[in-house]
Amino acid sequence: MSTTIAALALASTMGTAIVVQDQAPLRAAPRDAAHQQTVLWQGDMLEVRGERLDYLQVWDHRRERGGYIRASEVRRVQLADAQAPELLHLLRFVRDTPGQESLAIGLAAAYVQAAPAQALAGADGAQAMDALGTAAERLARRASVATAPAPGSAAPSTSATARATLLSGHLEVANGYGVKFVTYETQGRMQVCYDGEAFRRVMAMAQASAEQRARAALALTRPDCANPDLTPVERTQLLDWQAQVLDQVDTAVLPGYQRNRIHVRRASVWSALAFQQARKDPASTTTVAHATRALTEFSSVAAGELTDADKSDYNDAAMRISAVRWALVPASPAVPAGKPNRPMVVLQPGAPGQTCVLLVDAKNTADQPLARRCTYGVVWPASVSLSREGNALALAVQPLEGWREMWLLRKTPEGWVVDVLPPAAATPETGYVEFAGWVPGGQRVLVAREARAQGRYRRTFEVLQIDGLNTEHQSGDVAALPMFQRWQDPAWKRHSLSLR
Repeated sequence: MSTTIAALALASTMGTAIVVQDQAPLRAAPRDAAHQQTVLWQGDMLEVRGERLDYLQVWDHRRERGGYIRASEVRRVQLADAQAPELLHLLRFVRDTPGQESLAIGLAAAYVQAAPAQALAGADGAQAMDALGTAAERLARRASVATAPAPGSAAPSTSATARATLLSGHLEVANGYGVKFVTYETQGRMQVCYDGEAFRRVMAMAQASAEQRARAALALTRPDCANPDLTPVERTQLLDWQAQVLDQVDTAVLPGYQRNRIHVRRASVWSALAFQQARKDPASTTTVAHATRALTEFSSVAAGELTDADKSDYNDAAMRISAVRWALVPASPAVPAGKPNRPMVVLQPGAPGQTCVLLVDAKNTADQPLARRCTYGVVWPASVSLSREGNALALAVQPLEGWREMWLLRKTPEGWVVDVLPPAAATPETGYVEFAGWVPGGQRVLVAREARAQGRYRRTFEVLQIDGLNTEHQSGDVAALPMFQRWQDPAWKRHSLSLR
């Protein structure tokens, strides 16, 4: 923002003009038929150098070009202390108006130039930074929405092309003020994110209100704006910083719906920290502490005060906590008392970074196990559950942050095999699948799945055939499945978040 502001500080006494209309033509002469020099967008700031008819003679410092623009397409302002309150009033008016993000950014830049230092350091300055950050973040969200081709056409539709042109102009205005955006490629699409500089300033301002801090903290900790190429160490450092930012928000004075948003985001961040720590040691006290904090924050959410827009984040937080919930359950003895011949799971290190799961019994030791499979994910030994008949065993394995699978080790005529049940048959996003109970007879197992994949959220309860893993019955309502009512595992019912 500094380059444009510095140039405007040298503006003539005729003042400054802020463009308020999109695609406003800058002409070579004060006539409609005059040559069009360039197209201006909402938020562009111009130095006024004269007046001719119903046109203003202006100079565009960003493009280093002069010309004429209709007076009705701009708003004239003076970058002086006296007009700072009016600029802040205008900024409040447009800050939450969709489609006027670049205008809000231009007004924020004008206010920063006009306001005295004392005002910038106080509550008014916090409002301006909050508005600037809010507009920039909303502009980034607009930019992240892909321009889809028209049905039956390989090229974008006319309306899509017009929206893309408009968006490009608004981004150009924002960039001209020094507002920075970062772009990541995630799951085949481009994610555009605001770098958060204005929100960082809000968090550092003593005069910022709790609601302003909450908005800033939520914007700075967006999970979809984390660099997907971070190393595990860098990812942990980012999560630690995000947890500190969220802890700076005083939730006690927030409205209920905003308090819920902070608790939900904290739950997601602490569950991610639990997974990163579990990659080093699943049984460490730090892993347990992080998972406990995540569950505590989630339990603080008042479900009755969730807005419709927040339910998606609430469900995602529940899935992320469910993925690491086994950190809160002590592991049972490897060999149940009085049952030395029963199959059991033994963990061994494999290749660097791998954990190998071995199924052994009294006759088949680790040297010649009944089954063996290795993974780079986190194996949760406390999740082991063996069927009454001893022909199947369930185990929770978490290969990714927020994504937990169920390994089903089952006995076949050819020997033991290991099947992997994912939360959804799609590219991993967020979700889990968990063991919910054994049906007597050794032929069926109860499972619960909850996942968001390819933009769709789904939660189901299923009765699976152990042989072949075919779904025999499924429903989104656990009460609709009699086998769940009769044979669900008491420990699953006690600990699972799928029944929330």
